Amino acid sequence: MLKKFKIPHTYVIIFYIIIIAAILTWIVPGGKYIKETIIDKNGKEKTQAVYETKIIDGKEIKQPKFEYVPSKFQTWQIFAAMFVGFERQAGIIIFILMIGGAFWIVNSSKAIDIGIFAFLRMTKKIENVKLLKILGVDNIIFILIMLMFSVFGAVFGMSEETIAFIIILVPLAIKMGYDSITGVGLVFVAAGLGFAGAILNPFTIGIAQGIAELPLFSGIEYRMVCWLSINLVGFIYIIRYAIKVKRNPEKSFVYQEDAHWRQQKDEATEEIKYYTPKSAWITLLLIAASLIMFSIFFTHSDLSIGNKTINIPIIPILTATFILISIFALRKSVHFFILNLLAFTILFLIVGVMGYQWYIMEIASLFLAMGLSSGIAMNYTPNQLTKLFLDGAKDIMSAAVVVGLAAGIIVILEEGQIIDTILFSMANKMQGFGKTTSIGIMYLIQTMINIVIPSGSAKAAITMPIMAPFSDYVGISRQATVLAFQLGDGFTNMITPTSGVLIGVLGVAKIPYEKWVKWVLPLMIMLIVLGFLLLIPTVNYELNGF
Repeated sequence: MLKKFKIPHTYVIIFYIIIIAAILTWIVPGGKYIKETIIDKNGKEKTQAVYETKIIDGKEIKQPKFEYVPSKFQTWQIFAAMFVGFERQAGIIIFILMIGGAFWIVNSSKAIDIGIFAFLRMTKKIENVKLLKILGVDNIIFILIMLMFSVFGAVFGMSEETIAFIIILVPLAIKMGYDSITGVGLVFVAAGLGFAGAILNPFTIGIAQGIAELPLFSGIEYRMVCWLSINLVGFIYIIRYAIKVKRNPEKSFVYQEDAHWRQQKDEATEEIKYYTPKSAWITLLLIAASLIMFSIFFTHSDLSIGNKTINIPIIPILTATFILISIFALRKSVHFFILNLLAFTILFLIVGVMGYQWYIMEIASLFLAMGLSSGIAMNYTPNQLTKLFLDGAKDIMSAAVVVGLAAGIIVILEEGQIIDTILFSMANKMQGFGKTTSIGIMYLIQTMINIVIPSGSAKAAITMPIMAPFSDYVGISRQATVLAFQLGDGFTNMITPTSGVLIGVLGVAKIPYEKWVKWVLPLMIMLIVLGFLLLIPTVNYELNGF
């Protein structure tokens, strides 16, 4: 009897790819593009291809200069490649570990949980407003909930955290006359839509743009358009299904399975303890003093928005607003102060990137400061803070390690001197396809890879070092290539069985995988088609950041 096929671990897949890359160095002829180093407008060194003009079919075509060279066969180097890969990606690896540790401290405070509980209680209060009844109170509540989780997915890549809220929103959906799929849609699918349309997600956009040598979070204007478009399609799909189930519960895909939830007796909501320790006020004073000092030295900032630059006193404004809101937040609970701290951390991140060209070091430092400040506000001891940070780093270690391992693939291809040959061959074959077809093929490749490797950071590390320079050779902007990665990385997370988060969500909600696929497959098809349509303007029109 044949054993059931089991998809290998991501590390195993990467190691297999490294071996395949080494074998290719014995088959593929060596070659290289001629490159030169230039100094960009920010004073940083940047490597770019040297171009030459060729006459093809009577037309002058500008192409990167390429020449064949002897191959360097790779054998034992497959082990050394991992070491070199970690060296090359050390900055991104540390970036991931620091952010993971910082967010673990914030999550331990239960501030995000309490923020969501407060939001749900607030939505209950609007049920008696007559105007909202006409518009559909449930629809408005659903949109607000989905927007919240979508923003979380778009800004900091909320994924695993959704599992904890399934146990809250699935019973809530059942109680309101809907089903468990609706509850999962409000949380998991909404966060997935935001993740696919990522705006400031450091684990996908940040890593991909870093590898592609692009300004961090550049091209945000068009990504906002993508995020809104993706949310519009996803929200309509979920709400239409919810309305159908409300009218006739037996039309639910999981009507029988939901009997478990319908039979449950109402239980009192877990009582939340609100308090504000003295350490929280001390934390506010220290942060306020630091921000006031920064406001004195940086009274005005030049913020680059697209092709425009705006000079405004943004840091003093944010400082005053943060202090004022924090005082009101602390009068209620330390948890709301931490939520406010998280919100302003994101705002200062935007200012740093747009006004001071912050990169992964500055952003990682900012999030670390936020995490430590949150822990101090909660009156955690230094040992507790250390343990929480290490727990967070440990939890996200697999994503950090895979970035280093995946870099080993490129090391083998580069040391064997065949990566440029592969790119040259691909570019020549795709030149007749046109830019739209080429970006479509990139998008398809990213989508297919995501079914096997659902980790966004891992896939960025594997594909972007190849896709970024390849886009130069076929005349597509690197920003368009990052968007193809982003969209290809996001959608299939909601259907692939290799996603531990999806399987965990379905397990908690008690939804059979085959029934989930039946419900979500039409949405996946629509989103994948939408993703391709959103990529077309990036290669046919001039867009900011592209």
